[in-house]
Amino acid sequence: MESRPPLPPFTHETAVQKVRLAEDGWNTRDAAKVALAYTLDTKWRNRADFANNRAEAQAFLERKWKKELDYRLIKELWLHEGNRIAVRYAYEWHDDAGNWFRSYGNENWEFEADGLMRRRYACINDMPIKESERKFHWPLGRRPDDHPGLTELGL
Repeated sequence: MESRPPLPPFTHETAVQKVRLAEDGWNTRDAAKVALAYTLDTKWRNRADFANNRAEAQAFLERKWKKELDYRLIKELWLHEGNRIAVRYAYEWHDDAGNWFRSYGNENWEFEADGLMRRRYACINDMPIKESERKFHWPLGRRPDDHPGLTELGL
């Protein structure tokens, strides 16, 4: 049986840990690896895209990271209770024409007892930015522990 600690019910500490693990996973841009954090029958709404299982979620992520190049993400815990976590986040990326964006969003997550995410509802807005306005300047991959988070960056 799959298990993805930390497990619900979440404390403040374990919710913060769960959010950081999700951020770290998404920053790998490895759709197959990231998809393992979700139940086989996971339900997603991401903008106008819907996924009804893990395979559809993985396919969505593969499409996403082919379009959103040099993707760097920061997530921050907003609220938690029981098996649910709400986060806010921002990520920076550019398209194949070199246009940069900062995307701002909120997510609501619901977990099974094994720590796998059953539901993910995301609302996201994209803001065009100049490359000189970027704030996420770490090498691709995991955000370094000493890099400021959203609050520290004034986002």
